[in-house]
Amino acid sequence: MKQKKFYVNLYILIPIIFTGITILGIIITYQLFSTSDHVSDSLRSNIYIIAFLFGGISFLASYMMMHLFLKPLVDFVEKTQNMPIFSTEKPKKKSDITDDFSRINQVFESVANILSNVEARELFPHIIGSSAAMRNIFTQILKVAPTDSTVLITGESGTGKELIASSIFKHSLRKDKPFVTINCVAIPEGLLESELFGHEKGSFTGATARKIGKFELADSGTVFLDEIGDMPLSIQAKVLRALQEKEFERVGGTKPIHVDIRVIAATNKDLLQLIKEGRFREDLYFRLNVFSILLPPLRDRREDISILADHFLKNSPKPAKLSTAALQVLIGHNWTGNIRELKNVLERASIMSEEDIIDAAHLPEEIRQGINVSASSSGQNLPLDERINLMEKEVIISALKETSGVQVKAAAILGINQRSLWHRIKKHEINVDMFKNLQ
Repeated sequence: MKQKKFYVNLYILIPIIFTGITILGIIITYQLFSTSDHVSDSLRSNIYIIAFLFGGISFLASYMMMHLFLKPLVDFVEKTQNMPIFSTEKPKKKSDITDDFSRINQVFESVANILSNVEARELFPHIIGSSAAMRNIFTQILKVAPTDSTVLITGESGTGKELIASSIFKHSLRKDKPFVTINCVAIPEGLLESELFGHEKGSFTGATARKIGKFELADSGTVFLDEIGDMPLSIQAKVLRALQEKEFERVGGTKPIHVDIRVIAATNKDLLQLIKEGRFREDLYFRLNVFSILLPPLRDRREDISILADHFLKNSPKPAKLSTAALQVLIGHNWTGNIRELKNVLERASIMSEEDIIDAAHLPEEIRQGINVSASSSGQNLPLDERINLMEKEVIISALKETSGVQVKAAAILGINQRSLWHRIKKHEINVDMFKNLQ
């Protein structure tokens, strides 16, 4: 019945529209030139026959074109009708034509998402996430990786900045060269210069031998400056010179050392605020910020929580699975510590669970209490429009959680029609499938 309706809607209606346009065009053209002496009497008397003749030809041609190009599409859509991976909730009342096109759109969006996820798993096997936010990050990595541009990775603590830096290196033209990581906050200020640039024998107390610095070791490769926002001002000027001139001197040395390196930096600090406070050089910031990647916090990609949890629990010292109630709590939490916090919480919960199932009771009390944290608490410093969008997203997520992803029921709770809900879900890039797993 559905297929027959689809044929009527598209295979007949569209050719009729093209036929009408053809007939109307011929008649209008005739009316414009009917007073001309160049128009013969036979043409004047048979204009309507000619118009309908050409209209018939237009109908047949457009019908054949619709059949040729749309039949494979129709067959595909019909075959996916009952497949869970493509299934969508349908409104009780719907316009036939609109529903047909909406169905096609949803099916192909699902196909695009599936293909994108497959590609992401192949290209970035160590980065867990299939949300739209993470797919955008993957796209940025693939664009900047083949270049030698300096990359600045920013994001809250625990969002996986080191993994992103490593992925950029692995997809770069320098992937077979050294990849040297320097944690700027883990090395004491008095030793950082020597660690970066090396030192000559006798340059300071304890320098009993020449030391090769990280920059020199990374020659022809990539240097990753982690936590660059914590680098002392006294070192920043020398780092800037090394980036600009591709040369430096060892501590206690006088001979310039030339290096060919690509620099990736990362920080969880607001560098612009540090510049205002006089704690970070503005010229160094602009030298680093050639291509910036902002990692989203976990609360902005809640659809990844389920697959992240599965990954961590599968590889934990005590493998376990999440109950529905526990997953609901995790999805509702704000995760100020992001992925690192999630990993630690799950490791603790797996230890606390007596069997291989983690229930909500096994989660820390502060996590269970955080299930009802509102959007206003996490977005109070945002502009009004962004705060409203965040609150709308949270309300929709809450309704979807309550209905286990059934959009018809969620729309009823929210007091809007299902089509409006579908557009809002698309706008906020919410993965409905994540809530269907809670059934």
